[in-house]
Amino acid sequence: MTPARPHLVWDWNGTLLNDLSLVVAATNAAFASVGGPSVTADEHRVRFRRPVAEYYADVLGRAVDDEAFGRLDRIFHEAYRSGLTTCELAADARTAMQTWPGSQSLLSMWFHDELVPAVHGFGLTGNFLRVDGFRGGLGGDRKAESLQKHLAELGLEGSSVVLVGDSIDDADAAVAVGAGVVLYMGGFTDPARLRASGHPVADTLTDAAKLARTLP
Repeated sequence: MTPARPHLVWDWNGTLLNDLSLVVAATNAAFASVGGPSVTADEHRVRFRRPVAEYYADVLGRAVDDEAFGRLDRIFHEAYRSGLTTCELAADARTAMQTWPGSQSLLSMWFHDELVPAVHGFGLTGNFLRVDGFRGGLGGDRKAESLQKHLAELGLEGSSVVLVGDSIDDADAAVAVGAGVVLYMGGFTDPARLRASGHPVADTLTDAAKLARTLP
């Protein structure tokens, strides 16, 4: 049966790609470069938010302007790239994509020129009508504007779309365009924060895809 919202937009980092450990290590490399504290994976899941500069400022206990964020962001991405070959897809990512009866696309806030070959390397490109990453020079922004552009390129209205992601920012982006959302608890955000948002939540990506089919 075709879902009421027949198109599913997947998030990448922390959702289809299981890269939490690498993200935390790269974040700590950035913090260490300015004498900041380390965070654990659990602390990161509780405190992380977008814009990322606000998260950095919270942990470091001081303002992070554009110049400072640019330096931290470069160190983060250098460390992230160096460990990326250690990352795998989420355990049921392929199964979840196969169970979706409608069309699918991928939207990430990771750099587009690096995202596309990574998705291809996992053999996933054929699953998606479109793959979009961040095309700016300095990342860390919220996702809503990117989602709006992504759907415009696909020729889709938000009312026909469900987004599956792992963050409150994913939920905010979906709400901004009138899309449905299911939040995955295996990614970057503490499950209690996701449940408190009032949006549907799922323990696994397969369950997220099942929930997405039920959204009005």
